[in-house]
Amino acid sequence: MTSEDEAKEPEDSRQLPEHTRPEGVSDATVEALGKISESFEAVEEARGLLYAFHRRTGTADLALGEAVDLLRHAGHEEVAARLERDLLGQNMLRGRWTFQIVEEYDATYYAKFKELEEQAREELMEGRRHIYEAEMKERERTRGHPDHEPVPDDGGPQSRG
Repeated sequence: MTSEDEAKEPEDSRQLPEHTRPEGVSDATVEALGKISESFEAVEEARGLLYAFHRRTGTADLALGEAVDLLRHAGHEEVAARLERDLLGQNMLRGRWTFQIVEEYDATYYAKFKELEEQAREELMEGRRHIYEAEMKERERTRGHPDHEPVPDDGGPQSRG
């Protein structure tokens, strides 16, 4: 590895240690782990959409149950019975309600992705997260501009003491 492979910290960088590249880590490694992070963020977003699917489907099923009751009250027993028998409480996939779909996703693909992403960071980056983004922030921020500080000064966990 040459010195060209290692990014130089700007002289006025004040990033927190957990957002700085460990010594000897190459640009290629930072870029690769940044891409893994990007892909895991897409998995997190997909997981959120899956939870939204679960909640929306449950909301729809509950509303359908209310509609069945209203149809019965209005004297439409045949329509109510058909909806109740053929649709209300139906599995979304064979043998599965949405909570089971979410649980399987969490236990399989999501859990494996999360574990392997963490292992890669531990092995190659001392467990540090978002190094690619932190270095991008340092490159792109305008030094001295009040809206471009390297870290917040509000006493929170991202602040520098």
